[in-house]
Amino acid sequence: MFVIINDEAFLKNGFVISTDKSLLNIDLIYNYLDKESYWAQGIPGETVKKAISGSLCFGVYKRHEQVGFARVITDKATFAYICDVFVVADYRRMGLSKWLIQTIVNHPELQGLRRWSLATADAHGLYSQFGFTPVSKPEVWMEIFTPYQSLKKETEEK
Repeated sequence: MFVIINDEAFLKNGFVISTDKSLLNIDLIYNYLDKESYWAQGIPGETVKKAISGSLCFGVYKRHEQVGFARVITDKATFAYICDVFVVADYRRMGLSKWLIQTIVNHPELQGLRRWSLATADAHGLYSQFGFTPVSKPEVWMEIFTPYQSLKKETEEK
């Protein structure tokens, strides 16, 4: 990896990253995704719960208060897709997102994967520090994309 973040510096300041789903603040995650993210506005709460249930999740905490989150969709053998990455506004610009991505790519259950993937509209600089590059052969990738219907967007259209 290209960047090395000192875990001890964060731990000394009361931060911890955990994959224990029982610690997750589902309301915080849902509210961020639905109201603040650009990628998941309109997501139903039940969809958030189902997505968390089927993923390897990473919570960032400051003395038991959740301040960040990321989800990894993976078979833990060949592929991992990083998504829903965020740090709440009051804790940005502290290096927590770098620490979170470093923790994810170094996680013991995610070693030896053939492919990592993610999509971002505005965080290329963050992910490139960890070796992520634009898709090398976009012509071989395909998708079905069905955006969530945001109540806010529906109201604005009327």
